[in-house]
Amino acid sequence: MGIRVLAIGAGGVGTSAALIAARRDFFDLWIVADYDPARCARVVDRVDDSRFLGIGLDASRADDVAALSREHGITHVLNMVDPRFVMPIFDGALAADADYLDTAMSLSRPHPTHPFSQVGVKLGDEQFAQSEAWAGRGRLALCGMGVEPGLADVFARYAADHLFSEIDEIGIRDGANLAVDGFDFAPSFSIWTTIEECLNPPIIWERERGWFTTQPFSEPEVFDFPEGIGPVEVINVEHEEVLLVPRWIDCRRVTFKYGLGEDFIDVLKTVHRLGLDRTDPVSVGGMMVSPRDVVAAVLPDPASLGDRMRGRTCAGTWVTGTGTDGRPREVYLYHIADNEWTMREYGVQAVVWQTALNPVIALELLADGRWSGSGVLGPEAFDAVPFLDLMRDGYGQDYGIRQTPL
Repeated sequence: MGIRVLAIGAGGVGTSAALIAARRDFFDLWIVADYDPARCARVVDRVDDSRFLGIGLDASRADDVAALSREHGITHVLNMVDPRFVMPIFDGALAADADYLDTAMSLSRPHPTHPFSQVGVKLGDEQFAQSEAWAGRGRLALCGMGVEPGLADVFARYAADHLFSEIDEIGIRDGANLAVDGFDFAPSFSIWTTIEECLNPPIIWERERGWFTTQPFSEPEVFDFPEGIGPVEVINVEHEEVLLVPRWIDCRRVTFKYGLGEDFIDVLKTVHRLGLDRTDPVSVGGMMVSPRDVVAAVLPDPASLGDRMRGRTCAGTWVTGTGTDGRPREVYLYHIADNEWTMREYGVQAVVWQTALNPVIALELLADGRWSGSGVLGPEAFDAVPFLDLMRDGYGQDYGIRQTPL
């Protein structure tokens, strides 16, 4: 008997996850759920597999998530919608006595008086506050199990266990050379989530200070990405890895830096100056609309851009410290997704495909018992080797380790 999955979200990541999972046999049922039943139907028709079922669902209602899970005997709820909906889906899964996975954690709220130096409500705080309740029910919430967070955290665990005796810094570094033909501005991932990540105060962790924040777009550096991508300027961004890694891995510092590019940063700064990053509804012609939802609505759907995209995206974890041989060591563990390959092999663009790959692998590990646990956990809480082995041997995706001579 395989597991029974409720996969919420039929956008780019949800579609990619269904296409990836369809090639595996670890599950008996995969429900594609979305607020728009027509989107569910399109994914199910595309997969063309009797194990898949499409059902409309309001993910903002925990009771609806729980009811649908109970009705179909769901064992695992996979959340692949934007982080606004984390808590109702998270709560609905627990109410239905199902395990839970997501690719982004509950939202943060800046410190009310010192937002660019002190943390307020951190990413994932609302979920970690319920860890005892999940553990008490013997249920697992595996949070941050996309690519970043997700695979990047698996890399951090692998480095700590196998490459280093002492770690100074773990720095997630994300960069790409992707281009979208025919658009002046077309983000390759959810603009709603990108605005949230990039305009919130970035967060850093240090052993002596704990978690603290900085100004958006702070500490720019040029990072040389592998396999033809090359040097890209990266800047501090709020991201879950900084909240996850220090809970399980002993190190001195954790950062996340993202390669946005000058044009993208200028657009985000303009969006902020105009107040278009706001999520609270405003009155427009007698109707209440969220400015950020308007921005998302006027931009192209990232899932539709694959045939106009070219290039590669790289997700990886840069680690410095003392190697297992007692000598100074600096490595970058990474995974590359090439848009030409993902379009040819799966018919989806590289960024959403790379995000979707990792929760599917994690589900298979949970299904066959190679990973197990209870409570609210991050990817760092699990042995990295089974994940990386299955990624390579079962899903045909290898990873790279670049060592910098010191």
